[in-house]
Amino acid sequence: MKFRRSERLIDMTHYLLQHPCQIVPLTLFADRYGAAKSSVSEDVAIIKETFEQRGFGTLKTIAGAAGGVQYFPSVSDEETEQFTHSLMNRLSEPDRLLPGGYLYMTDIVGDPKIVKVVGKLFAAKFVNEKVDVVMTVATKGIPLAYATASELNVPVVIVRRDSKVTEGSTVSINYVSGSMKRIQTMVLSKRSLQEGSNVLIIDDFMKAGGTINGMKSLLEEFNANVAGIGVLVEAEHPEERLVDHYYSVVKLSEVNIKEKQIKVTKGTL
Repeated sequence: MKFRRSERLIDMTHYLLQHPCQIVPLTLFADRYGAAKSSVSEDVAIIKETFEQRGFGTLKTIAGAAGGVQYFPSVSDEETEQFTHSLMNRLSEPDRLLPGGYLYMTDIVGDPKIVKVVGKLFAAKFVNEKVDVVMTVATKGIPLAYATASELNVPVVIVRRDSKVTEGSTVSINYVSGSMKRIQTMVLSKRSLQEGSNVLIIDDFMKAGGTINGMKSLLEEFNANVAGIGVLVEAEHPEERLVDHYYSVVKLSEVNIKEKQIKVTKGTL
């Protein structure tokens, strides 16, 4: 079946978006559409120009027999700005305030549109860090981790608070909660992470950073490396932060529990 150029462009765009960070041989497209590689190369150039002009992402072409084209996700500055302000407004709603200065965020991490954009923001930030796996702790960070992993085309590893029989042999550590100063436990299946993996840690909310610090300690048990840390919301904390070198989408900069006032500013992403 012969494809018109317009049909090829649509199908190629869809295929590349579904296979981020993966090298796609030009011969795959040539065989798929019954077209010459020169025609496919011209199509790739059109898609690349459009993607970069619109801020959808970038296409990298790899020369040689094993070469092809590789799509890397990104978010335009305009989209990032609009999304951040919209999220700040939603999180500033007074009725979100919970005891202890926490925010009600279940509706945020349960919104597919929000989660998808957050995943793309994190993926764009860490796409050059050679991420092998995305890690999070159950439960609210799971949607964000999967959205990020989908954009990076890597698997997800979920750290749990207790051992499950379906996980097989596990590694567990004790860590100190940064905000509560309590000893807590983290568990990860031995089969879920290969030694030496580069791991991107994603979480929904960070106060002092005790939970993320615990995940870092757990990675040491696997001789794995921290490729980066991304959090949706960070809270300014009067005590020393336990985690350095992280990125946040927004920052909970001021909370007045008595007046039920919430001030949210841009994060470091």
